[in-house]
Amino acid sequence: MTRNMIIRGFDDEIHSQLGDQSKKKGVSINSIVKDAVDQWLKKQDEIPKRHHLLLYDNVESVIRMVKSLDKLAKEGEWFRCFVRSSNTSLTEVLEKLDWFDGTTTPYKPFQKDPLKYLKDILQNIYQNSSNKEICLLDFLINDIADSSVKEACYLEKEYDKNRLEGLVFCAYEMNKLFKASTTEMIEMFDLHDQVFILNNDQIYKLHLTRENMHKLFLS
Repeated sequence: MTRNMIIRGFDDEIHSQLGDQSKKKGVSINSIVKDAVDQWLKKQDEIPKRHHLLLYDNVESVIRMVKSLDKLAKEGEWFRCFVRSSNTSLTEVLEKLDWFDGTTTPYKPFQKDPLKYLKDILQNIYQNSSNKEICLLDFLINDIADSSVKEACYLEKEYDKNRLEGLVFCAYEMNKLFKASTTEMIEMFDLHDQVFILNNDQIYKLHLTRENMHKLFLS
């Protein structure tokens, strides 16, 4: 059974543009709007597999963010989990908040096979998630970057081939990441869906776009 829907907020310009496209495509405005709604509904049913980069310069700001994130994740009934780092204060806070520690065995610098080690951790998290969408904070990757940003980029790239269902935040200290070459930094940014920077109690989203040289002279 079909129903009529009144859509408010379209000005004359938008309506005119829809009319032009309707004539070009040979379809009605009603069909265009219905298709847009169908696509939006379909997108809502898809389970997200998001992979974000989180930059910080002090542990205190991360701890405050974790506490806020914990509240949101609980409300959404996400499976809250993390991969521990060498910083014990972060681990203690997450354990007190009852986040699942996906670490299988302690990480050692210059691990013999870092990729297999991380795959084992991700498998452990998946098996304990009870099919819930995952909210994962990965601090281990920061320790790996401390030894080699190039190795961290390689592992990020491998993870992208088979993402977990949910949200994954790869947390890096800015001073470690900024020791890398410009090429490595840009690659790190490109390997993530979005880049966030923590500044005390504030969080900023960084937009990185490739530009032509003449843009340097444009306001």
